[in-house]
Amino acid sequence: MKKKILIVEDDKEISELVTSHLEQEHFTVMTAFDGEEALQLFQTTQIDLVLLDLMLPKLNGMEFLRKIRETSVVPVLIISAKDSEFDKTLGLGFGADDYISKPFSVIELTARVQAAIRRATRYVSAGGNSSSNMIQFKALTLNLETFTAQVNGKNIQLTSKEFYILKLFMMNQNRVFTKEQLYELIWEDDYFGNENVINVHIRRLREKIEEDPSKPSYIQTVWGIGYKLGE
Repeated sequence: MKKKILIVEDDKEISELVTSHLEQEHFTVMTAFDGEEALQLFQTTQIDLVLLDLMLPKLNGMEFLRKIRETSVVPVLIISAKDSEFDKTLGLGFGADDYISKPFSVIELTARVQAAIRRATRYVSAGGNSSSNMIQFKALTLNLETFTAQVNGKNIQLTSKEFYILKLFMMNQNRVFTKEQLYELIWEDDYFGNENVINVHIRRLREKIEEDPSKPSYIQTVWGIGYKLGE
């Protein structure tokens, strides 16, 4: 079955260009030109990935992202002319999985879309009994089949990237990962000193799973090296 992509972009030329290219790669593409239209489509259609511009009429991209993250961990790639570190950090902090600055190469965009779809398919694939799809560490539990997480029996909302990071740590307890390793394993891309991206995701993850994020009991910082799960 073809994967369905929602392009939320008010520039019709860009939308048509990306749509044409993705359809050639055998994706089904839906388009929206403002945030309200996009939200309605998202809520009534099974979407596998969202390409999201930030500067949108009616409902801006950040607000759209915030709303869908209340109920969904679908991969979201921001495509925006706003390429400052602040905007990138803000977008990632709101739950985006990746950030692509305009102007961009449609070939690079397609590669990132395919990588994000591949990750989502890999981690949410059904099969096996329920026990094999559960990972636990202390009071933290991940369900790999339903793509959900709990701390002390309470559900927590994770973005897809946060889920992948946590799964990697929980499958490799006490192993130290450098920031370069985390980026290359989770983003499946070369690391060019994208330290801020990793820092934002780790901080947001700690805020969700730690009782006191300033004194983490799960994700530990190994100074000068990276991070690990465990004492």
